[in-house]
Amino acid sequence: MEKTFDIVSLGEILIDFVPDGVDEFGDEKYICKAGGAPLNVLATCAKSGMKTAFIGKVGSDIFGKKLLKTLEKYNVDFSSVIVDEIHNTTLAFVKLDENGDRDFSFYRGFGADIFINVNEVDKEKIKSSKIFHFGSLSFTDEPMKSATLFALKTAKENGCIVSYDPNYRPPLWKSEKDAVVAMRDNLKYADVVKLSKEELELITEESDVNSAIGKIKQYGVNAVVVTDGDNDIYFSADDSVECLPPVKVKAVDTTGAGDIFFGTFLTEFIKSHESIEKLTTEKIKPFVRKAIEIASQSVTRKGAIASIPDNII
Repeated sequence: MEKTFDIVSLGEILIDFVPDGVDEFGDEKYICKAGGAPLNVLATCAKSGMKTAFIGKVGSDIFGKKLLKTLEKYNVDFSSVIVDEIHNTTLAFVKLDENGDRDFSFYRGFGADIFINVNEVDKEKIKSSKIFHFGSLSFTDEPMKSATLFALKTAKENGCIVSYDPNYRPPLWKSEKDAVVAMRDNLKYADVVKLSKEELELITEESDVNSAIGKIKQYGVNAVVVTDGDNDIYFSADDSVECLPPVKVKAVDTTGAGDIFFGTFLTEFIKSHESIEKLTTEKIKPFVRKAIEIASQSVTRKGAIASIPDNII
C-alpha cells in the first residue's frame, strides 16, 4: 500500500492547564493548552512539513472543540478523531517548580481518549503511514489498550516503522509494577524508542546507561535515545553508544519538551530517507543534535504544542 502519511499516531489527547502566576487574591491562574504526548509529537512533525494524522477520541465539550481546532491549526489530519457524546475530554493540571519541571494531576477516569475501541481504529490510515507512533499511556485502561494492540498489529503487518515513548506517568497506573510490565512488553513492537533516564532504569533495572540501552535493544529495537533533563543525551543504533550535551537555557516550562524532541528526531529520520535496518549511531547523531536544539528552545515558552519553535524546519 502506498505510504501517503509520514507519521500516524493513536493515543491520549487532552488539555493541559499550565500555571500562570497568581491573581490579586493569591490564587493560582491557569492557561488552557492542547496536549497529550502523541499529539505533541505529531504537531511537531507537522510543523516540520511532515504529513501526519491522529486517531483518537475527544469529548463533545469546549475542550474537545479546542483540541479539534488545534489539530486543524497545525495541519494534523483529524478525520479519524471521534467526538464522544458520553465521556468528557481528559484534563491534566500541571504544577511547575522553580526549574520548570512538572508534576501532574490527571482527570482521566471518565476521559474520552481511553474509550476508543477496536472498531473505531482507522486501520487504513495506519496502513498508509511510514511511521506509526504510540506511547505506554494507551495501555493504562480498556478499551484503549485493545485498540492500540490492534493498531500495532496493523502497523507491523503493513511494514510501518513503529516509534514508541514509554512516557511514565505514575498517577495514571494502578501500580508501578503494572506500568513497568506494560512499558517493557511494548518494546517488542518498537523500531525506535525515546525514553527518559528514569524510564530506562525503571524498565531495565540497570543504573548504567550503556548496559541499560543494551537491554532495550535486545527486544529488537533499532534505535534508542535517552534524555535526562538538562544532562547529556545518550543514543545508539548499533553496538556503540554516544552522547551529546544539552543546550543550556533558562527553562520556563518543560511540558512537552520530550515530545518535541522526539517529533524533531522522527522528522529528521524521515527526511534522511535512511533505512531503519541500516541506521548507525553515527547516522542518527545529526537527528539527535537537531532534536536537542529544537527542544531547548521549546522549554523557554509555556505549554507543549504552543512552545514548538517557528524555525523548526
